[in-house]
Amino acid sequence: MVMNQERLDRINELAHKAKAEGLSEAETAERQTLRDAYIKDFRASFRSQVEMLQVYDKEGQEVTPEKVKNIQREKGLRDN
Repeated sequence: MVMNQERLDRINELAHKAKAEGLSEAETAERQTLRDAYIKDFRASFRSQVEMLQVYDKEGQEVTPEKVKNIQREKGLRDN
């Protein structure tokens, strides 16, 4: 799930090349593959962060959505 810096650098390199001179079909396909992998990793990371979240109101009462609480229980992150 770690976003590989080399992958991100290559995405940026292809983006700059696309603006400057265009991409070959192979480079366009590579760019799409890299973008898809990046989006997949980003979503997994974001999901993980949301699943670890606990929400409290101004009075200090926990108001974490029940759906998130259930996921936390399934993963053994919550006792109640």
